Amino acid sequence: MTTDIQVQTSLRFPSAPKSIQKGVPLKHLLGPEAVECLAHNIGTVLSGFDAEAFCDAALDGLEPLGIIERGQKLGRTLRQYLPQNFTSATEILLDSLTPPLADTNELGLAVFFYLPHVCFIAEYGLDAAHNAGRDPFETSMKAQYELTKRFSAEFSMRPFLIREQERTLARLLEWTSDASPHVRRLCSEGSRPRLPWAIRIPAFIENPAPVLPILEELKDDEYLYVRRSVANHLGDIAKDHRELVYAVCERWLVDASNERRWLIRHALRHPAKKGDKTALELRAAAKPGK
Repeated sequence: MTTDIQVQTSLRFPSAPKSIQKGVPLKHLLGPEAVECLAHNIGTVLSGFDAEAFCDAALDGLEPLGIIERGQKLGRTLRQYLPQNFTSATEILLDSLTPPLADTNELGLAVFFYLPHVCFIAEYGLDAAHNAGRDPFETSMKAQYELTKRFSAEFSMRPFLIREQERTLARLLEWTSDASPHVRRLCSEGSRPRLPWAIRIPAFIENPAPVLPILEELKDDEYLYVRRSVANHLGDIAKDHRELVYAVCERWLVDASNERRWLIRHALRHPAKKGDKTALELRAAAKPGK
């Protein structure tokens, strides 16, 4: 009988540099080694999985694609070789995950191994037609909760915020008190209106009010990893609603710790660079120890 411990120790993770290397495209993070590891890990938990056919299909046409397109292609290839029921397929993917990250620093680039997984959730996790007519929302949330502790679900969360705004925001607000800093960061990072590399969220660009309670809950998080996301999120909002962000920062300055002061200064760095008077004044007021 195969135990959970035996499965965990037999799972593989591709090698990758700690940081972006000059002249080495990110797309190579999802190359033959990553595909082989993905096939191996699924084969470890799914009897009868055709790893060879999966690898052939995954590598066919992969070379010219960029990193995001590779993640999407591999997600679609997973769909071909996993059970067609979304919940059944997702449970297999979750069983094949390596242990969650223990730290928030120096995560390296190997975590991009899980980009195909989040692409799979984003593409197939919203439509009941992929789940035998049953609402796949809870399965999708469970998957993103686990994946963000190993990579990030910030990319896959976007379609849910666009199509299922109310209940997705409610879940993210719940998760702001989660024990994992990776989960708490997702609540801010995943809902940023203009997240780099990701699809934009038009509703939040037009009206960011629905996400402000999330930022409010996370502004004094114990992890800089989370607070930096809150600052970047405010910076996104400031591109379209500068006065709103100034009002939030002014309110947050009251009895602010040095950690919160850093957050405010970081959030306002772009308008300050452009010489905006209010941004400069708020950044000055937010200097440590003021």
